[in-house]
Amino acid sequence: MKYLSKGKRGRIYLSGKYAIKKADPKRIKNEVSWLKILNDCRIGPKLVNYNKNYFKYEFIKGTPIIEFIKNNNKIVIKKILFDVLKQCRIMDGLNVNKKEMHNPVKHIIIKKGKACMIDFERCYSTSKPKNVTQFCQFIMSNKLKNLLIQKEFKINRDKLLKSLVKYKHSQSEDNFKKILKLIN
Repeated sequence: MKYLSKGKRGRIYLSGKYAIKKADPKRIKNEVSWLKILNDCRIGPKLVNYNKNYFKYEFIKGTPIIEFIKNNNKIVIKKILFDVLKQCRIMDGLNVNKKEMHNPVKHIIIKKGKACMIDFERCYSTSKPKNVTQFCQFIMSNKLKNLLIQKEFKINRDKLLKSLVKYKHSQSEDNFKKILKLIN
């Protein structure tokens, strides 16, 4: 087992094609419970096994989202942004909030043309989830906005904000599709 990284609340180790996260038992319990639910929806790395002090999951060896955007064209980037937004929409439908979606630079890894979200330890259940709206905030943020402009995206911030307000009040499929149409 090889040490990989340290987060704010735990340590990650690498063991072959698996990652092992060690943290406080309460954090492990929360993340494992959410991974079980989200894995059923094909979100997150595949959970392999766990106990109260750690859990083992599929290691996602890929490219962090910012680096991926820097090194790809608009068509490929748009596919990934839509992939992330659709996963966010599923989480919204499950009434789960991931929390870090407004700044997911370390939480979205691209592997083989698919976005994989990682790190669900701060997830919680809520009647007003904000995954789609937070990820759109990230898309409009200074971290990403100029990069997307370089890649020839023309995102109308005012129209997107209006659509996000509508989605926030009614997380319907129709309102979600209107958001997707504005990411171009």
